[in-house]
Amino acid sequence: MTADRWVDDLDDAVSARVVDVDGVPMSGLLAEAPDPRCVIVAIHGGATHSGYFDCPGHPAYSLLRNASAAGYTVLALDRPGYGSSAGHAETMQRPGRRVDLAYGAIAAHLSGRPTGAGVFVWAHSIGCELAVRLAADDRGTQLLGIELAGTGLQHQPVAHEILGDTQRNAAPPGVRKLLWQPSSLYPPDVIGGTAIASPTPSFEGTAVRTWPHDIFPALAPAIRIPVHFTAGTHEHVWRKDPEALADIAALFTGAPRVEVDVMEGSGHNLSLGHSARAYHFRILSFVEQCLVTRVHTDLPAI
Repeated sequence: MTADRWVDDLDDAVSARVVDVDGVPMSGLLAEAPDPRCVIVAIHGGATHSGYFDCPGHPAYSLLRNASAAGYTVLALDRPGYGSSAGHAETMQRPGRRVDLAYGAIAAHLSGRPTGAGVFVWAHSIGCELAVRLAADDRGTQLLGIELAGTGLQHQPVAHEILGDTQRNAAPPGVRKLLWQPSSLYPPDVIGGTAIASPTPSFEGTAVRTWPHDIFPALAPAIRIPVHFTAGTHEHVWRKDPEALADIAALFTGAPRVEVDVMEGSGHNLSLGHSARAYHFRILSFVEQCLVTRVHTDLPAI
């Protein structure tokens, strides 16, 4: 059976939803398992939306479809300032406000639904900024664990030349080169991300500039849950050499377990390439380890 046929019966598995959180409409995509092992909350990167985790035109590459078929409910959340909440972006300048909105959206989307052993957070690129804030928050100790991908502490030299001091000032051709090369890693109709493109809220410029030097190093030590970090072998934005990965792992001084992985055949957009399904199931194995730990230590779930 091919991967595409394996998800043929999941055409209606993903539903778009909007919930109200303190007067702000918070959107996302939901794929439910009938009796979920746990819930995965997926957090997209910059200039895109929750559709990143439901690869357009390629259901076999969809985290929502594959994970729900494997027994996990998946909520791909449109980050505060994206999706239906874009019109309220001016009220989200404070990081704490965005954290509260995200936690409120998770609770509202999952209200009345089975959540299994709890919630695992899975983030990509600058979406890792929100994910790390969620995990470092006092409420973060209730999470099962966290996956961070497509990010880092230092840009590669080629990325520094293209991006300069801020990604927001980079020319589109240069960014395309960083994010979508080599092109052989992706389906031709996916390259460029047009189908999942989204305007970027103005406050994100600050997060992009301060993430690697200030936010990431300051918040990572406060995380008290298992951490998995993935770098693609063809990641062109962030350093992924052994020394750089060791520096990242060393940040999480409070985490009970830290695993750093390099994903073969993957570029920056790990969930959109031909290796997406392999990547997803690799992280689902880590999720399962976190789930077993939670069950056997009898920690409260959210």
